[in-house]
This record gives sequence, C-alpha cells and structure tokens, in this order.
Amino acid sequence: MTFELSDLLTLLPETVLLGITCAILIADLFIPQRSRMVTYLMVQTALVVTLLLLLTSFAGERQVILSGTFVRDTVGDVLKIAVLLAAFVTFLYARDYLRARNMFRGEYYVLGLFGVLGMMILISAHSLLTIYLGLELLSLSMYAMVVLQRDSSLASEAAMKYFVLGAIASGMLLYGMSLLYGVTGSLDLAAIAEALQAGRAPGVILSFGLVFILIGVGFKLGAVPFHMWIPDVYHGAPTAVTLYIGGAPKIAAFAMLLRLLVEGMPGLHEHWQAILVVLAVLSMALGNVLAIAQTNIKRMFAYSTISHVGFLILGVLTGTDSGVASSLFYTLTYVLMAVAGFGMILFLSRQGFEADELDDYKGLNQRSPWYAALMLVIMFSMAGVPPFLGFWAKLVVLEQVVAAGMTWLAVVGVVFSIIGAFYYLRIVKLMYFDAPEDTSPLNPNVEMRMALSLNSLAILYLGVFPGGLLALCQSAILP
Repeated sequence: MTFELSDLLTLLPETVLLGITCAILIADLFIPQRSRMVTYLMVQTALVVTLLLLLTSFAGERQVILSGTFVRDTVGDVLKIAVLLAAFVTFLYARDYLRARNMFRGEYYVLGLFGVLGMMILISAHSLLTIYLGLELLSLSMYAMVVLQRDSSLASEAAMKYFVLGAIASGMLLYGMSLLYGVTGSLDLAAIAEALQAGRAPGVILSFGLVFILIGVGFKLGAVPFHMWIPDVYHGAPTAVTLYIGGAPKIAAFAMLLRLLVEGMPGLHEHWQAILVVLAVLSMALGNVLAIAQTNIKRMFAYSTISHVGFLILGVLTGTDSGVASSLFYTLTYVLMAVAGFGMILFLSRQGFEADELDDYKGLNQRSPWYAALMLVIMFSMAGVPPFLGFWAKLVVLEQVVAAGMTWLAVVGVVFSIIGAFYYLRIVKLMYFDAPEDTSPLNPNVEMRMALSLNSLAILYLGVFPGGLLALCQSAILP
C-alpha cells in the first residue's frame, strides 16, 4: 500500500476523531464521577470539530486514496455529516437518562465515538477489507453498549443474542467476500466491478459469494429473514442505547449497501435485484403486521424499523442513480424520525420509570399539549401521512420503483404502508382520547426540550418544503 502526505488531508476528519477519542478514553480514567459532565462536553466537542472539518473540506470531486481502500466523495460526506449530527443529538438526549440510572459513565460515550468512527470508515470504504474493518469497529462498539446496564438480565440476554447472531452474520459476510476475492483477484471495489463487467468471474462461485454477502448485509440492515435480533435488542437494551442503535448506524448500513452492490457489483444487478425484491417485500409485510400486535413501544419501533428497511431497499434495487438517491433521501428521513421517536421515550422516562409501554402515552395531551403535538408530528410522518416528511420519502421511492417497471412492487409497498399506519395512529388516539394513567410532571433539561422541539419541527418543515433535502440527495448521487 502506498501512502502520500496529501492523503492526510483527505483523512483529516477520521484522524482527528480517532485522536480525540483516544485522548478522551485516557482522560476519562482520571475524571471523578461527580465531574462526568466534562467527559460529555469533550465528546460533543469531538463531534463538532469533526463536523467542522468535514464542512470546510467538503468533497468537490471523488478522491480514492491509500491504494484504493478509501474514497472521499460527495455522497460520503453527506452521509458522514448526517452521522455526526445524529450522534450529537443522540448523546444530548441520552445524558439525563443515563444520569438517572447511574450509567452516566465514559464507557457509553467513548464506545459511541468509536462506533461513529466505524461508521465513517464504512461510509468511505472502497475495498472489501475496509468495509469489514469499519463494520466490525461499529459492531463491537454496539455489542458492548447493549450490556452497559450490568444489573439488567434483559440487557445481558439481548447483548448475547446480538453478539452471537452478529458474529454469524459477519462470518457469512467475510466468507462471501473471500469468494468474491477468489474469483476476481482483487479487494478493490472498482477492480471487482470491472472484472464482473468483463465476465471474467466463474458464475457458480460468484453466485455463492453474492448470496453470502447479501446475508451479511441483510443482517446489518435488519431485513427479513435476518431480523431476529432487532426486537430483542431494541427492547432489552437501555433506551439510550436503543436510540443510538436505531439512528446513525442505519446510515452506515445504507452506505454498505451502496458501496458493495451499486458500486462493487453493478454487473450482477439482475441477480441481486431479485434477492432484494424478496427481502423488501418480506420486510414490509412482516414488519408492519407484527408491529400491530406489540404493546411495548420499543418493540413496536423495532418492527417499524424492519418495515422501513424494506422501503429503503426499494430504491437501491432499481439499480439507477435516481433510485439510489431516493433511498438516500429515505435513509436520512428515517433517521431524523427515529431519533425523534426514541427521544420522546427518553423525554417521558424518569428515574425508576421507563416510558416504553403504549399505555404510558395515554392522555399525554392533557399533561403537555406541546409535546403531544410533537409526538403527533413524529407518528404521522412515520405513517407516511401528507404533508409530513415521511410521506415524501415513501413517495419518491415508490416513484422510482414504478419508473423501473415494477408497478406491482409499488402497489405492495402502498398496501403495507396503509397497514402500518394503524399502529402509528393508535398512539395518537391514546394521547388525545384516553385518560392519563400517569400524571407526574415532565421536567427534562432545557437542552433536551429545545433539541426535541427542533427535531420534531424539522420533520414538519422538511415535509412542507422537502425540495432542499431531496435536491441535496440527488446532487450527491447523480453525476
């Protein structure tokens, strides 16, 4: 591998984040528990500094460095900015929740930063090796975060399931990559794409490699039938960790799908398209139907995530630039909604009480009309009700599916979207038409009140004016 001095400038955001994270890891050993706020402020500063470095060096043209293992391009920078913003808001929402449960320790934030670094590496991966490196850095961080609440048997069980299933999926992915390397002779995604386009790879071995790779990708996305970990992990993990897992990592999972399939294997489009169609239909069907039966809102959001993954896949399987841009738009929209949704759970929780049952939302309008209205915006957007942002996300994806000649698939998406609207609107009914079972006052910190309000209002604003975000996604993907 060759390394040039100019590569340091391209790698500066990742390098600075790694350096600051290591410094925080060491400094946290000497910070007393009563001064833990210092760790939190250092972590948020690290995210802000990395974000500023990305913005000041926003990629104008595509740069491939480190002998083809790392790429810096516009879509990568857009995704990284979204990851950093989502992580910043996640850490802000989680602070009081962690403090009330004696979990306000440096481990959560340091592991979270290492996970963010893994996401950024995965987003800029231009080699099978880099993809695996970023994926494992992210996965190992999340495995440890799930079990941070050491006295919770539910969290321990969830962490064990997540680790075992994640290790199996990683093994499948690695085996598929080894087969792909064996038939193409390269780890570089551009070289792999060239070899596949030229037809130099044996068909049978290539098919096996593609299947194993899609199994690994399907697990990381949480698509059916590789979804088994999502409900248990979302339910068993502390809500602050569920918020982290349900937000920014979905952006990295989309990036992995983009790099591996759209950039690395465009010559096999008709093969991976057929598999993705099956994954999308099963995810939309199972996710929406099973979510109806849930009484725990974290498990409901888990099955909701599975259904949203199905819609996310729809744009990618078209294989067109416009389709990928629509999936990018859907991914950013989903993360914005998911962070707000889990943030509302944290907002209503307090010491000794987890607001994770649907009955906990009864009569919220009587307790706080403003935050009931914000939750209404979030639920309507997730349900795809116009003019909220979620409606436009689903619309642009379905438009690309129709444009690709798969009208029947778009009809399936509409049907399951209508089914899915039921469990979102059920929460609205509980908030506005049922008497409250809990009348305790809501007293979160001012920062969380402001952040949650801005988060929810952004969903409303971007729903009324979606053109700017959609244009950004299209400019990032379209040549």
